[in-house]
Amino acid sequence: MRFKYHAEHRHHIPKPRYRVTNWAEYDAALRRRGSLTVWFTDEAVTAWRAEPRTTPGGQPRYSVMAIATALTMGMVFGLALRQTEGLIDSVIKLLGLNLAVPDHSTLSRRSKTLEVPSFRRAGTGPLHLLVDSTGLKLGGAGEWLVEKHGTSRRRSWRKLHIGDDTVSGEIVAVEVTKKEIDDGAVVDTLLDQIADPIASFTADGDYDQDRVYQAITEHHPDAAVIVPPRATAVLSASAETAPTQRDQHLRMIVERGCMAWQKASGYNLRAKVEATIGRYKRVIGDALRSRTGQTEATEVAIAAMP
Repeated sequence: MRFKYHAEHRHHIPKPRYRVTNWAEYDAALRRRGSLTVWFTDEAVTAWRAEPRTTPGGQPRYSVMAIATALTMGMVFGLALRQTEGLIDSVIKLLGLNLAVPDHSTLSRRSKTLEVPSFRRAGTGPLHLLVDSTGLKLGGAGEWLVEKHGTSRRRSWRKLHIGDDTVSGEIVAVEVTKKEIDDGAVVDTLLDQIADPIASFTADGDYDQDRVYQAITEHHPDAAVIVPPRATAVLSASAETAPTQRDQHLRMIVERGCMAWQKASGYNLRAKVEATIGRYKRVIGDALRSRTGQTEATEVAIAAMP
């Protein structure tokens, strides 16, 4: 279903023009964007070294927090692992701390098995979840061929699935899969990452599948499912006696039209998750630096952390 039904027949509203009236505050805010402040709390300094291992095997030198901190700083500044090692070393020296610096080989090895902390919402109460997916390119020989010779080959890419909080805009669930994986197949995995009760689940028409409704019902039976039915959708066999949420959506669309259904159901709020995807690609980038599935998952999880 189109997001804007009969958009070509609608009256187009001109783009509003904003005038800045608080120039002093606006100018100060722009300067603050370039400000960089880095500090290590006492708790972080204490937890930098890994806890002694009680099972057979080698003793890790750096804690999960130390590896995650290094990878996060490298992600923020778009650095490779060797440059990340140099950045951490310079920051520790500037702060006058007596801490060991993980080398690039350690960062590469530990990123394969790193357990990134789960997402924590800043808000409270039931969650209104927005779900969508986008593509992330894989860097490699294909990028070099385009730059060097102006030719390209069929490139590989990954699919990033995001669960977004409608109220705060925070990413509360994330998963990266191969491009062949269907969006509906990942819903159960995204819901497993969320501990808070879900009040509503909103997604586009690609999620109009029986397994999506089933996964939501198993995790959160009282959640409202706001997914537009497909163009070929029909009522279920029990529509007359026990109509499902999908049957109710279908009837409202037939009776009142698509635009009225979007407004009444709150489907238009789905644009917020598209804005979140836009922020992700603008800040982090539209490509993955990792080369394996394990490191790709770690990279995406660290990039999506608040």
